[in-house]
Amino acid sequence: MLRFIFDKKNKQFMRLWWAQLISQFGDRLNQMALIGLIAQREPGSAYSLAKLLSFTIIPVFIVGPIAGVYVDRWDKRKTLFVCDLVRGLLVLIIPFFFLYKQSMIEIYIIVFLIFCFSRFYVPAKMSIVPELVPAENILMANSLLTTTGMLAFVLGCALGGFLVDKVGVKAGFFGDGATYFFSALLIGSMGAKFHVELSKKQIIDKGKEFLAIEKSFFSEIKEGLQYLFSQRQIRFVMNMFFILLSAAGAIYVVIIVFIQKAFNTVTRDLGVLAVCLGVGLFIGALLYGRWGKKVLWSRTIFLSLMAGGAMVIVFATTVQQYPSVFLAGILAFLLGIVIGPIFIASNTIVHVASDEAMRGKVFSALEIVIHFAFLTSMLISSWLAERIDAFWILVSVGAIFTIVGIAGMIRYRHGGDLAFLTEKMHS
Repeated sequence: MLRFIFDKKNKQFMRLWWAQLISQFGDRLNQMALIGLIAQREPGSAYSLAKLLSFTIIPVFIVGPIAGVYVDRWDKRKTLFVCDLVRGLLVLIIPFFFLYKQSMIEIYIIVFLIFCFSRFYVPAKMSIVPELVPAENILMANSLLTTTGMLAFVLGCALGGFLVDKVGVKAGFFGDGATYFFSALLIGSMGAKFHVELSKKQIIDKGKEFLAIEKSFFSEIKEGLQYLFSQRQIRFVMNMFFILLSAAGAIYVVIIVFIQKAFNTVTRDLGVLAVCLGVGLFIGALLYGRWGKKVLWSRTIFLSLMAGGAMVIVFATTVQQYPSVFLAGILAFLLGIVIGPIFIASNTIVHVASDEAMRGKVFSALEIVIHFAFLTSMLISSWLAERIDAFWILVSVGAIFTIVGIAGMIRYRHGGDLAFLTEKMHS
């Protein structure tokens, strides 16, 4: 690892690495600042928080599916540079112009635009790696990006939560804007030629290219959805993701407000618990990667659902009765461990069950389905939280998790009609 980092051949990649590390840290600052903003405007309102956070998800449906197609046709370094620069400017607009206005409409628009650019940033970052490192170092480069991305998540949640809680919402937005600008400087130093030609012919050609790509994209998404619903094994995975992401969406906003009320803080303790959950997810994924082949895939998914549901109930009950950050942190860590394997097992099933030529379309269609599940359940549960105590929503979601896990264990205890996948996965 150290030899890779200090190798001069990887100099350009290391600038990208630092840029994405700083940029992802800024993403967490932004998230904490948005949470703090709603707590400042409408304390304890889960629905207001859900409305704001929904504008971070909606770009997934509008921009996300086509972003990768366009990124493949653009200069990737220029794309990264522009995304960071524009996101930095947009973030700074909030504290300078709209932070103290009564209307939230302008902030909704800005948040939506920020995350539209983020949907281009991610595929550009991942697809530029083979251009920056020798072929034999690609695996190491991707591993470094993934692991340090988790580090940025942990540090961003912890320090971002503390910063917003102690200094204020405005400091969170200023810090986020600064990280984007610093990231843009690093990307700009990678040697990209930022030259743009705007001749009439080129504009017309680009317009035709846009329409062709858009038409091709929608036909491919339609094909992917049809394949998704026609294949029994992949449909099973889709159902599992739908249930999991629906539960995650139902919990996401409600548990934020629940923690704020329980510990009487806005983002400080929330950041600590997010770190504990993130570390747990990381360790759970590592453990499953090491020993997962020894367990039937269906059993892994349903055991994780059962354990995850039980942990949500225990977490809500413990925090309600004994509001200790230390105990809550341990439970969040354990929750991360038990649900981490679900994502790996489900993604692996899709790889095994789907035809090679259809995998890209399947994952694109699957992303649309699961984000729809997350967004819909988040809005419904946050609306209910205005009328029902958050504790009972969390307990109900945990109970549903557990029941689905038990039912699945009974039905698929021997693999059921999907048993053939086990042989392919474990071979």
